[in-house]
Amino acid sequence: DIMIRYDFLETLCGRLLIAIDDRGLVHVDFVAGLRPLPDMSGWRQDGEALAPFLAEFEAYFAGRLQRFTLPLAARGTAFQQAVWQALCDIPYGETRSYGDIARAIGKPNAVRAVGAANGRNPLSIIIPCHRVIGQNGSLTGYAGGLPIKQALLTLERASR
Repeated sequence: DIMIRYDFLETLCGRLLIAIDDRGLVHVDFVAGLRPLPDMSGWRQDGEALAPFLAEFEAYFAGRLQRFTLPLAARGTAFQQAVWQALCDIPYGETRSYGDIARAIGKPNAVRAVGAANGRNPLSIIIPCHRVIGQNGSLTGYAGGLPIKQALLTLERASR
């Protein structure tokens, strides 16, 4: 059985839950976000194991880190993985529409499915779904809530 270890980080956007397994990061979520947190029974709080991960998040929120270097171990379908990879290709401080992402993965008609995969992103911030906006430039749904999405985009624009 794979042991999942976790810790919390206080950020300018609220408290983050950060979890890893033996391969890398499996979960990042806003504790006060719109999504229910995962079932953490059987998980172990381990600040020492999480220290390098927390350090990268602290650097990101301080505007000193634009690209995370931590190993990722997000679980998802092949389609979700393709969408999440395309999200990781959006440059820091920039935004793309759901249609842009659908075209980037070669499925231009899959805009709704891209939106659904975006909403199931288990690694908030690292897989930067906050950089995806509506075709008309509006901020659309975000698991952390729209004020956090706006705060992350403002942080990135200011730190470029």
